Amino acid sequence: MEELSIGFNDIKELYRSYMPFLKNGGLFVRTPRQYKMGQSLALSVTLPDALEPLSVSGKVAWITPHGSQSSSPAGIGITFIDDKSQLGAKIEKLLGGMLNAPDPTYTI
Repeated sequence: MEELSIGFNDIKELYRSYMPFLKNGGLFVRTPRQYKMGQSLALSVTLPDALEPLSVSGKVAWITPHGSQSSSPAGIGITFIDDKSQLGAKIEKLLGGMLNAPDPTYTI
């Protein structure tokens, strides 16, 4: 299983990348690489102000291809499958009230 490492330096970038509409939560990862829907991936995610990354496994659930008509960057959305580290809950705690903000994200 391929592993991707993602680091978030600030809360706004985390907000733009988080995908709360996926059943178990998920993250959008900006990448020019091509992936297939349903492809399994392992994520190593470092949240803002965190010292250690958290690991979660997931599957590709969203694809924004390079050159798409929207202004969104190319990348993939990964839904969390095995979230033993409670990454989704930690992200939601960090984002708090921002989850209902009208600010644009990389997906919806």
